[in-house]
Amino acid sequence: MRPFSMKCTFLLLGTCCFIIFTFLYGLCNKLISNSEQTEGGSIKPLSEDQVNWTIISAAQPEEDTTLQIEASCSLRKAVRNDPLFRKSFRFSVPVLQWMGSFNKPTWENLKNDAPPYGWKGLPIDVVETTLSLLNSSRLVQRGLPDRCVRCAVVGNGGILRGSKQGKNIDSHDFVFRVNGAVISGFEEDVGTKISFYGFTVNTMTHALRWYKKDGFTKVPQGPDIKYIFIPSDLRDYVMLDAALQGRTVPSGRDKGDKPWNYFGHKTPDSFKILHPTFIAYVTKSFLHSPQLTDVRTRHLYMPSTGALMLLTALHTCDQVSAYGFITSNYAAFSDHYYDSKNQPLIFYANHDLRMESHLWEALHLRKVIKLQRRNKGD
Repeated sequence: MRPFSMKCTFLLLGTCCFIIFTFLYGLCNKLISNSEQTEGGSIKPLSEDQVNWTIISAAQPEEDTTLQIEASCSLRKAVRNDPLFRKSFRFSVPVLQWMGSFNKPTWENLKNDAPPYGWKGLPIDVVETTLSLLNSSRLVQRGLPDRCVRCAVVGNGGILRGSKQGKNIDSHDFVFRVNGAVISGFEEDVGTKISFYGFTVNTMTHALRWYKKDGFTKVPQGPDIKYIFIPSDLRDYVMLDAALQGRTVPSGRDKGDKPWNYFGHKTPDSFKILHPTFIAYVTKSFLHSPQLTDVRTRHLYMPSTGALMLLTALHTCDQVSAYGFITSNYAAFSDHYYDSKNQPLIFYANHDLRMESHLWEALHLRKVIKLQRRNKGD
């Protein structure tokens, strides 16, 4: 029996060795594969060819296409009846990005245009991960289908100082504010209500530095405030992704930043981001500045934060009033309503504020919006 037992022992040892070798070989291959996916200790971005579009498409819900009854007070009627603007407005263009925005046709359409007009240069996995956490393409919940939704968009122009427009602003259903939106001490002129705060990460962080001495010490926070990101570059997607997941910013210029210090601890439905297609459309249709054709300025130019918020409201609300925006007599007022000393408005190459002022005046005269206008001393 001893020779047989020795043969069994060797056979058993051989089988065990084979199993162990197979396991170690598989583990080694996995480690090698993982090492190929890392670079400098971080995960390499996915390439376009590595994205499984079938799985992504299957995981995304259908967008809500429920028929929306147009309110009798809607500004869209004025647009349809206006020979100047009816060809410019396209209300079917998506205003916001959400999980349904990320699909192969949209990627192909936007991958060749740089932000804010597209996704060129953005890691595909960053775009996919960020948008996958946004489950709604709607900005305003209407309640009753034909309810008249009235919105005020509040810029920071000096025209507001001493205007006593606070109660009028707060009487609207929703109030949009932007950048250095100082409230304390100016309630009678600018109101207190905030429904949406719009910004790029760049304008937000600059406002916190530049206007701190004027009272802008923190981004507006509150249980009902929603934050509208303007996707000017990768920085906005990375900050938004961190805010949605409740974690510190993992990379880039804002690495280590804690989004909750800016926005508070908010649920994902409190965050929105404008669609590159929407920004491209409003730029081409309404604010196609000569600066876009000048080689010295075309890489800098985009509509101002206030302009994008006002155009966002025009595409989502029934009635829109604009306060604190540039008008033809801008020189009669300080740059901002919270300036401690009179500061003249300076025109920089990244915006075309004169073109924007002409647009607001035209929209007001044609009864599409109600623009706050005022003579100095009124």
